[in-house]
Amino acid sequence: MSQFDQYFLMKPADVVDYAREKLDFFPKDADLECSEIGDGNINFIFRVWDRNSGKSVVIKQAGTTARISEDFVLSTDRNRIESEILILEEKLASGLVPLIYKYDETMSCCAMEDLSDYVIMRRALMEHKTFPLFADHITTFMANTLLMTTDVVMNHQQKKEMVKRYTNPELCEITEDLVYTEPFNDYKGRNDVFPPNLDWVKENVYNNASLRLEAAKLKFEFLTNTQSLIHGDLHTGSIFIKPESTKIIDPEFAFYGPIGYDTGNIVANLIFAWANGDATIADPAERAVFCGWVEETIVQVVDMFNQKFLAVWQANVTEILAKEPGFDRWYLATVMRDTAGVAGLELFRRTLGLAHVKDITSIADQAARIRAERICLSVAERYIKQRGEYQTGADFLNTVKQFAAQFPRS
Repeated sequence: MSQFDQYFLMKPADVVDYAREKLDFFPKDADLECSEIGDGNINFIFRVWDRNSGKSVVIKQAGTTARISEDFVLSTDRNRIESEILILEEKLASGLVPLIYKYDETMSCCAMEDLSDYVIMRRALMEHKTFPLFADHITTFMANTLLMTTDVVMNHQQKKEMVKRYTNPELCEITEDLVYTEPFNDYKGRNDVFPPNLDWVKENVYNNASLRLEAAKLKFEFLTNTQSLIHGDLHTGSIFIKPESTKIIDPEFAFYGPIGYDTGNIVANLIFAWANGDATIADPAERAVFCGWVEETIVQVVDMFNQKFLAVWQANVTEILAKEPGFDRWYLATVMRDTAGVAGLELFRRTLGLAHVKDITSIADQAARIRAERICLSVAERYIKQRGEYQTGADFLNTVKQFAAQFPRS
């Protein structure tokens, strides 16, 4: 009998024992140490290393509730989904995700490549570091993993089996509540609005009937569009990065949904990085360098994704009607429309909802934070209401610059 024959939530000492017993990774005489390294909202993440060799591994375990709130009761099956998705993504976009060494159904945990020599992208962007290769890396990842799992490429029956296998109801419900519903009405009372902006939010968001109508349309598109196997939580907190390499992590929210959900999240989180730099970098020249890089990256992410998406399409399309001239560009235009809508949703929910981003909450100066939030929320409304007008990187960026000028610095 092993203590790991029945599920329990592990502590660091248990993880050391688990690594010895269950992983064929360390030598028998390894001097193992473990620490918890996770700071996310959902799971427990541990790093185990051998003091002798320095060899290390990350072990991630799923709990039965979210760490952010015990209101979210979750299936531990999400760890299976994450492990299988990372294995698939490595095949489709090699080198852009961590390697999976083991998935343990009983303990609802997986062992994966240790990325300790990388940094979380959100943290790096808040230190105003730049990564010139990021746009190329993330667009390769998105074009390959998203289009290759659609009906455009896959056998339709196989794709339907994938839809069943990666149904993810508990985590989808979190998205449905926190992204698509609560930011626009706070009907559960869980929103966390920056008090100096509360009256502005009530007037411009909660009492904005036309905005709520568009949010409702987007929600029901999300509920019913099994377009592609999406990451489902693709933001700068789910990316490890260093100058020469990018690794996308944490696809536990993965399921079959709209492609634009992933692409829109990337655009929105780059805007948060821009807003932080714009609000916190005192020196105008330094601010121009960092914010200029983010602006260029927003444009590159959209335009490079469009180019790569069409190239992957031409190389891999199997559906006969998808080969009709012009269909690829029509399809891509719908993805860009969804990208704008989701970028707006993410800007709303991370500013007003339960799960904020530190890009915004770390802005210490009250006036600067008020301005940053109002820029983000105004951009968000425009993206959502006029989402069909966004097709190029310049389209997305011009809206940010327009509202930045509309809200002058105090």
